[in-house]
Amino acid sequence: MFKRVLLLACCFSASLTAQEIKVPTPAAGYTVHVSAPHVVDGKVMGPFHHYCKVMSPEPVIACLIYDSPDPDAMLIQVEYIIAKKLTRPAVSLENWNKYWHDHQQEISTGRVQVHDLPPDKAKEVADLVATTDGIIFSFDFEGKLPTGHVTHAQSVGHKSLSAAEYANSKKTVVAASAK
Repeated sequence: MFKRVLLLACCFSASLTAQEIKVPTPAAGYTVHVSAPHVVDGKVMGPFHHYCKVMSPEPVIACLIYDSPDPDAMLIQVEYIIAKKLTRPAVSLENWNKYWHDHQQEISTGRVQVHDLPPDKAKEVADLVATTDGIIFSFDFEGKLPTGHVTHAQSVGHKSLSAAEYANSKKTVVAASAK
């Protein structure tokens, strides 16, 4: 009896197509498409195409970044977008100025574009992301081969904060998150 059930299960599963089998993967859900230029190795490059997924409501967002929206584009960067209420109390000023950027400042430049959504929904995405900081990991390539070296790209127009500005921003986000 067991062999017959096993054989039936094998035959049934073999007859299903890949489209009929909907198995969730960690890659599912990277559907918010945003483009923006970045500073890579001191040069403005892009626009880079971000495909983002909300990981938790604070928000914590992860973005897979490509140099084009083509289906065969290579993954070249990853960005973590984290609520300021989480980053500002935990990240040192030196680390923040070197690696992180303020999305409110970046969005205000007009260089960030939200794609594939109606204008009101695109504004909602931009408004949410404006409450966050971002850190970008950029993979170095020689031709089509990754070198194994990772650098940090930066938003165009990133402004380092003074100690007083950073301390004030910490107070502001902590007070806002207490409400």
